[in-house]
Amino acid sequence: MKLPWLGFVALVLTAAVGCSSTPTADPAPSAPPPTTSSTPSNTPSASTTSPPPASSPPSATPAAPANPVSLQAQIAKKYDGRDLRLGRVITRTDAYTRYFVTYASGKLRISGILNVPTTPGRHPALVLNHGFIDPAVYTNGRGLMREQDYLARRGYVVLHTDYRNHAQSSKDPQNDVNLRIGYTDDVINAVLALKASPYVDPQRVGLFGRSMGGGITYNALVAQPGLVKAAVVYASVSSNAVENFNRWTRPDTRTAAAVIRAHGEPAKNPAFWRNMSAVNFFDRITEPLLIQQGLADSTCPPVWAQQTYAALKKAGKDATLYTYPGEEHAFAAAWPTSMARTVAFLKKQGV
Repeated sequence: MKLPWLGFVALVLTAAVGCSSTPTADPAPSAPPPTTSSTPSNTPSASTTSPPPASSPPSATPAAPANPVSLQAQIAKKYDGRDLRLGRVITRTDAYTRYFVTYASGKLRISGILNVPTTPGRHPALVLNHGFIDPAVYTNGRGLMREQDYLARRGYVVLHTDYRNHAQSSKDPQNDVNLRIGYTDDVINAVLALKASPYVDPQRVGLFGRSMGGGITYNALVAQPGLVKAAVVYASVSSNAVENFNRWTRPDTRTAAAVIRAHGEPAKNPAFWRNMSAVNFFDRITEPLLIQQGLADSTCPPVWAQQTYAALKKAGKDATLYTYPGEEHAFAAAWPTSMARTVAFLKKQGV
């Protein structure tokens, strides 16, 4: 189902704490998926008309706090993503070469993979933001393998970031207590490092985020408007940090206790949690955003995508939502269609 309006649209716990445990450990969704038709409509369903209940109006950016763990701190930060280094060749295909890479993110060095098309010249490019995979088992470039190949074969330079604490990346011991806000830094710096690559047209760079990576994508868009030309999210976590915390982190009592000690319960320190929720900063977004969501998703409730879409539209943003009946968190039968729509959207936006 497509819900287009005149305009258009990867935790933190907005972005990065979502999906912080395996899907089998997820509690039941906080709200049932809405009933949705596969027939395109020009009018959103009633269930898409309200933003997440714990959020303040998305058009009003909250006053900046002193807390360095906040989206305001991400907004004020100076980013200097740089020094993208190509390492060993992992694979050569008929369409692209796959490299191990690292780049600078503040004081850290982040690993990843880079797919570079074999055609000459500068190319459009995408930074891919993967969903949660336990760092203890994560390996370089893991996640989004289908997407990495598909997009590189269609002429995109693809930088898949591992994030801090993953694979060969530098360690950040405060990452989990600080709601993984550092992943947002890593993605913003990945874009800046990629733009300096001789393989890339710096005017044609986008973001692609899935699950937890969808939430990270929302954070990057509100922190650095104008960083990219467009963004795509799949099966994203909530844009409301409280919903993500309650769904994934609270059942992990040890991690939840550390977060609460550092930042307070949502009910007792609502300002902190508002300031970690991208939905409260949607007025800052300047890029078109495409959201794709399976309606049988048992990991990230479909209502989250619809609430985020409604909040973006309320803020007057250029957002589009496609829903897919019967599709779970990892798309199956509809995946080719969803990827064709992704490439069509990106090309329309000049990426």
